[in-house]
Amino acid sequence: MKVTVVGAGAVGASCAEYVAIKNFASEVVLLDIKEGYAEGKAMDLMQTASLNSFDTKITGSTNDYSKTAGSDVAVITSGIPRKPGMTREELIGINAGIVKEVASNLIKHSPDVTLIVVSNPMDTMTYLVHKTTGLPKNKIIGMGGALDSARFKYRLAEALEAPISDVDGMVIGGHSDTGMVPLTRLATRNSVPVSAFLSEERLNQVAEDTKVGGATLTKLLGTSAWYAPGAAVSALVQAIACDQKKIFPCSAFLEGEYGLSDICIGVPAVIGKDGLEKIVEIQLDDAEKAKIEDSASGVKKTNGLLEL
Repeated sequence: MKVTVVGAGAVGASCAEYVAIKNFASEVVLLDIKEGYAEGKAMDLMQTASLNSFDTKITGSTNDYSKTAGSDVAVITSGIPRKPGMTREELIGINAGIVKEVASNLIKHSPDVTLIVVSNPMDTMTYLVHKTTGLPKNKIIGMGGALDSARFKYRLAEALEAPISDVDGMVIGGHSDTGMVPLTRLATRNSVPVSAFLSEERLNQVAEDTKVGGATLTKLLGTSAWYAPGAAVSALVQAIACDQKKIFPCSAFLEGEYGLSDICIGVPAVIGKDGLEKIVEIQLDDAEKAKIEDSASGVKKTNGLLEL
């Protein structure tokens, strides 16, 4: 199993580290446009191999896509990160050109690759890859929902004062501060609805804290977060590499599911060796349906800024 990560910044390097430590890939290639940067990150990570007990080979390359040839999975983190006060949507002009070029180069050297898109605005960048590459739709996955759901579970565990292993929950909709739809109604603690433990007011606060999870970290750190995004991507890569058939909410190209078409937006999906193998349609109540429709309107508005 060969995995390529394009963009050796904080998110890309964290993803490469988590993939290596989990020890399911034979090789991870880090690629970046900055001279020597990916090579340095790869060397630094390889010097942890004996300490962290992994045998995955990590190599770095400065913009040489021939080194990525034969990749089974490739992660696109390229683009500028958010600064405090910026929305994900404000990144579209710069990042669209970068993502389009990166995807084209990856497919040129690995025509059967499965692409995982991380670059923001993530749903729109995933849609761009669908519209410009010709890859089958199961081979293109947007990472957002996996991260948003991890942040939701963190906030739920915090509110419940419970271990996070007790908690399950999911966020669907767009990967934006206004587009996320945390499904508080369906969230559970050891199969018991969290509404048995938390008031409606507290649950609403959990949902709001989840939606601004990325912005909260950007304000604190001065840039986008990286540990949780890197971990979310690595979980998707592992599900593909190990054919785990796990369900993750992720940005998928919809053709009628949830009443939506010609859009990439976060929905639960089975992830396995063939990539996004099945979209799972869950029963939403009227309020949840209205929220995902509003979210989709926002994503389509951002998609309209693309030059396809």
